[in-house]
Amino acid sequence: MFAIFIAITFGAVFAGQTAINSQLRRFVVSPFLASTISFFVGLVFLTILLLVSGLPIGIPLELFLTQPVYIWLGGICGAIALTVNILLFPKLGSVQTTIMPILGMTLMSMVIDNYGWFKSMQHSFGLNRGIGVVLLLIGVFLAVAQRESKFHRSQITRKKLFVQWLWRLVGVLAGMLLAVQFAINGELGKVLQSSTHAALVSFLVGTTMLIIMVGIMDRSYANIKKAIRESAPWWVWIGGILGGLYILINVYLVEQIGTGQTVVLVLFGQIAGSLLVEQFGLFRSYKNQIMPVQILGLIIMIAGVFLIRIF
Repeated sequence: MFAIFIAITFGAVFAGQTAINSQLRRFVVSPFLASTISFFVGLVFLTILLLVSGLPIGIPLELFLTQPVYIWLGGICGAIALTVNILLFPKLGSVQTTIMPILGMTLMSMVIDNYGWFKSMQHSFGLNRGIGVVLLLIGVFLAVAQRESKFHRSQITRKKLFVQWLWRLVGVLAGMLLAVQFAINGELGKVLQSSTHAALVSFLVGTTMLIIMVGIMDRSYANIKKAIRESAPWWVWIGGILGGLYILINVYLVEQIGTGQTVVLVLFGQIAGSLLVEQFGLFRSYKNQIMPVQILGLIIMIAGVFLIRIF
């Protein structure tokens, strides 16, 4: 029971990470810089945890020579997905910024499982998973249908409606990248015999890539000082800590209740958390009333994920 409570609670807490990072972007302006800060904070947090636990941080050099290159690059996928979520949040709101990546992540994970990519355990596509996909798509449709009716009532132009769906597609693609990252980090964890070290490598690679991106796209890191001068609230800096905790808690939960149940319960917590963020405008986000049809859609989504992950 305790493990179930932890899974749902931390899933809900993690749903606030995108809202927090979105607020951080308001102070530093650049989504790339906001992602860089979040990844760097997560990197420092994981490093401190390893030092406190007494585990070595270093990685044997021969692993770099014997393992495929892709196994070290999961952090790039995570960095791109995090930046995309920061861009999506003000355009789609908390709920859709959560469910569109979940849709992409679930669909891509099934493809990875079906073909055994990245040395993952092969799991063929069957009837239960097919039904799960149908439920997942129906749930997503219901979750965004109310938004569409609101758009039409406000006489939104076709161009703006097209842009909305384009952003949703981008969210799905970001979720696919997350599925790739999870698969890569899973294999890296086996190679390093430590999921925590795999997470550290992922954050290090992601941070490095984002620092380079800020240098290329923004050509300045000065907006960090601007955020400090403008007295940004303390909680805008902790998004990376939530990301690091999310990974560590997942490792703990998989050992306690298994991968399938962990995924379902954490996703349930994420969706519930996104509802709270949007309903009450938490972390200074845009407040938007949640409709019953959306809740029904999200419940159907969870049922679909359950069929996909458990069977």
